Amino acid sequence: MTDAPPTTGLHHVTNVCTDMDETRSFYEDVLGWHTVKRTQNYDDPGTPHYYFSSTPEGEPGTTVTYFEYPDSQGTPGPGASHHFAFGVADEAALREWKAHLESRDVRVSEVKDRTYFKSVYFSDPDGLVFELATEGPGFTSDEAEPGSAVIDPFEEGREE
Repeated sequence: MTDAPPTTGLHHVTNVCTDMDETRSFYEDVLGWHTVKRTQNYDDPGTPHYYFSSTPEGEPGTTVTYFEYPDSQGTPGPGASHHFAFGVADEAALREWKAHLESRDVRVSEVKDRTYFKSVYFSDPDGLVFELATEGPGFTSDEAEPGSAVIDPFEEGREE
């Protein structure tokens, strides 16, 4: 336990994209999110910084932001995000999202049983991996053997 006050949860996530128009279209047209703020990177003036939210108000915990660096190329590994997950209510909603994404030509994994939840994976225009995950059964459920679940999000035709 720390002497510091507790955090209130995830505030927002910031990523890098190569084309803000393409990223904005992905969030608005594919995910149905809202562009709630357009500004610049305060640490790098002149670099676009857009805020996308699952709600029109863009409150903390619902927001993903992007800096645009057209010539950037990320490499997965230490210091980089592997993926991030958005929640959905249940498996029916998850399957609706899968069909929705596929109807917009987004490559989506099969539904995966991750013991703690079910999920699907897909990528944004720059290759950042997203996950949609159900709320249940929750993290209080344990694997029979810790670490036994295989995570290969795009392995086709496989349900775990």
